[in-house]
Amino acid sequence: MTLLLLAGSGDARRVAQGLVGCEIIASLAGATRTPDPLPVPTRIGGFGGETGFRQFVAEAGITAVLDVTHPYAVRITARTAAVCRDLGLPFLQLLRPVWVPEPGDRWTEIAREEDAAALIDPDATVFLGTGRQTLEHFVNLQGRRVICRQIDPPDGPFPFAGGEFLVGRPPFSVEDEVALFDRLGVDWLIVKNAGGAASRSKLTAARILEIPVLMLARPPCGDWPQVATVNAALDWVRAL
Repeated sequence: MTLLLLAGSGDARRVAQGLVGCEIIASLAGATRTPDPLPVPTRIGGFGGETGFRQFVAEAGITAVLDVTHPYAVRITARTAAVCRDLGLPFLQLLRPVWVPEPGDRWTEIAREEDAAALIDPDATVFLGTGRQTLEHFVNLQGRRVICRQIDPPDGPFPFAGGEFLVGRPPFSVEDEVALFDRLGVDWLIVKNAGGAASRSKLTAARILEIPVLMLARPPCGDWPQVATVNAALDWVRAL
């Protein structure tokens, strides 16, 4: 068996660590310029669409695929599941549970990035914890102070007036997030409901500081096999 691990999340690192010594190839899309290395053979870069993905699967002798990409990488997951179904390859997605509010949280769920502007005052300071990939969808926040945190240094100017980049590599402690939000004077936090313990620190910091949160709803799940934990994903691989 040769497993293809579609990585791109913290859970993928834990899966890779649990599969050291197995026949496995990890794949990173290349969204981060200098990703932390995984403990298994790794390729970096896209496949070139469905045709390129099919070609790679055939040439690499892939016999099963485990998708541990970000919960919002819906196009990659849907394409991969469809191709695996067509080729008769075992496929599984590790999809961690969504975050749910705790006492003291001030969350409002929104369906689209474009919905944020209607809820945020024109003079507010907004902290985007959503990454740079969908930054253009927040253009109607223009005029507010918008701070977008990303791992890599920016390769160009902010796409709209009033915005600024903040470079930082996770994980971030609750204490660090509290100090950062307080120093920046953050009025609103916008995040994707990615789930997981590692990145929840910003939500805990927002609760401590009583900062309201706009939570981008997670895309609908597909009809392919899914598990919610790293251990369940590892059990699936071992049973193949």
